[in-house]
Amino acid sequence: MKDVALLGSTGSIGTQTLEVARANTDKFNIKVLAAGTSIGIIQNQITEFRPETVIMADKNAARLIKDQFPEITVLSGQDALKESVESCDIIVNAIVGFAGLPVTLAALTEGKILALANKESLIAGGPVVQKARMTKSATIIPVDSEHSALHQCLNGHQSSFNEPSQSVRRLILTASGGPFRGLTSQELEKVTLEEALRHPTWNMGPKITIDSSTLMNKGLEIIEAHELFGVSYSQIDVVVHPQSIVHSMVEFIDSSVIAQLSMPDMRLPITYALNYPERCDSQWGSINWHQITKLEFEQPDFDSFACLKLAYQAGEIGQTAPAWLNAANEVAVEAFLLQQIKWVDIPHLIADVLDNYDNRQAEEENDIYEADKQARLITKQIMERK
Repeated sequence: MKDVALLGSTGSIGTQTLEVARANTDKFNIKVLAAGTSIGIIQNQITEFRPETVIMADKNAARLIKDQFPEITVLSGQDALKESVESCDIIVNAIVGFAGLPVTLAALTEGKILALANKESLIAGGPVVQKARMTKSATIIPVDSEHSALHQCLNGHQSSFNEPSQSVRRLILTASGGPFRGLTSQELEKVTLEEALRHPTWNMGPKITIDSSTLMNKGLEIIEAHELFGVSYSQIDVVVHPQSIVHSMVEFIDSSVIAQLSMPDMRLPITYALNYPERCDSQWGSINWHQITKLEFEQPDFDSFACLKLAYQAGEIGQTAPAWLNAANEVAVEAFLLQQIKWVDIPHLIADVLDNYDNRQAEEENDIYEADKQARLITKQIMERK
């Protein structure tokens, strides 16, 4: 029985993680739950899973939970999140955005298994995360479907997942193309918030859904693949695959390609991460081969979806440039969700922020927080001037 800390339990990944735990009660004990302000959802989760500790980002929410469940330790704040990892075997980081960085660092520093759904912490904090990753027994198992696919394809082909094998020619990330695949520049000028939130394949939270519509999600995944697997950016390609059945591929130097396929279902990579290095019997993502008639692949449109180019640019610069990219994107997406800017403004705003990058080095954790703070400030200043 493994003790699990599920941080971000009320979001899409969090609720699906609990589905996996519910189907494997003999394997996983949900010891810690953490959420923001979704009191109703987490009340039901507490009643079912009876965790020892619950952490709420909102102090008022924490008080309400404590009043209802006096037998449970209820905490609030960033320090509580970091301390929660110490008593658990597996840490599922499903916190949305840059706020997940302290948990990622704490889990790795404690030498834990980190099931990482929070890609932003690895992207923004790459250099300091890599230092924490050197802790004995610290392990990252990616929960993103694409990086889970790469992890599975590489399993057995290299001794360390952050040290690239000489037999790998390139990693190939697949992208559904989002809701606006094939639209012209003129058509993209007119897209609405409602249309951007209507993803053709996946059911996700609003932030990641918007990222998928701009292909920034794929851009962030490029940086994540570099950080996870240690390959150069020139060895990471993106192809559009609208069926979302091939989740990613690895091409080896002998031109062989290994791919991981399944129907789009996040419970499959979650199950893989929680059970690694073993596999667990489940039917999530199972393919009915009698119903699959075609698998299509095409090149992404880098001009219409400029976020891809910006991600490559920030990744190549390195240091705290990815933190600037991520911060600018988070501010821009929030502004779009509030209908303060248009969809087409998102990449332009991010490009302007990267033009103001201050070349800050990433020597320690505080450098990442300062870079994030500065990039957010500049993003808001640029927005105010327009």
